[in-house]
Amino acid sequence: MQSDLRLGAFYLLLGEALLAIMGGLIKYLSDTLSTEQIVFFRNAAGLLILMPVILTQGSKLLKTSVWHWHLMRGLVGVSAMYCYFWALGHMPLTEAFLVKLSSPFFMPLIGLLWLGERAGKYSILAVFVGFAGVACILRPDDSAFTFIALIALLGAFLAALAKVTIRRMSATESSQTIVFYFGVIAAVVSLPGAALTWQPVEYELWGWILLLGLVATLGQLALTKAYRIAPTGKVGVYAYSAVLYGALMGWIIWAEIPAWTTWAGATLIVSAGLINLWQPQKTKAQSE
Repeated sequence: MQSDLRLGAFYLLLGEALLAIMGGLIKYLSDTLSTEQIVFFRNAAGLLILMPVILTQGSKLLKTSVWHWHLMRGLVGVSAMYCYFWALGHMPLTEAFLVKLSSPFFMPLIGLLWLGERAGKYSILAVFVGFAGVACILRPDDSAFTFIALIALLGAFLAALAKVTIRRMSATESSQTIVFYFGVIAAVVSLPGAALTWQPVEYELWGWILLLGLVATLGQLALTKAYRIAPTGKVGVYAYSAVLYGALMGWIIWAEIPAWTTWAGATLIVSAGLINLWQPQKTKAQSE
């Protein structure tokens, strides 16, 4: 169990780093393309990146007995994608990342009500400490309750539901199968919107679109692996690492200097991760 938690944390940290890069690419592409186009291109490019896996595994990849869960995960996931991508195009990058961090707060509740996963007291403490860190970074005031922020928050809730759905399918479905079906469903669902809002794509953007598909697919594979091998309520806290990636990208690319409250919040977030990781070690030591 301890090894599963550590491996799950590793894959989640890796996945969040790749998705942070994806967020930066979406921010850049939003200046030229519509949200609907970007959502479609992200999924279509992701399928293209997966093509070698599809050709290698063939019918094994397509085999499933829970197609209804794949459909639910696809519809919920693409809805979350629309909300998040739109927010990235209308909010500062760091703020969009921070609102996304509210997603783990929904996950233990969804995991409890749907999967019957009960988080231990240390995991609950970790969630509260992590929430305090995010609140410190966001510095909530009246301006935070805007339509854009509400859309981003809705996306965070839908993302949490999609991740718990992955956990629901983990007993029978491989990471590749889950990602493949999501890519197909999301590409089909997002195609009409992209067609209706189509804007010319400049030649030099295609390379960025392919890179978007690559980092998004690899990030999704890493997150899917994380939520398959470890309980949702325990590894979800490590999604807080996104704020560190966001701050680093903002500093290097957009010359954003985080305020002292950001560093204070980051400290609380890291502390939440350490609390969550320490609890199984203590339990294991007592049992020996």
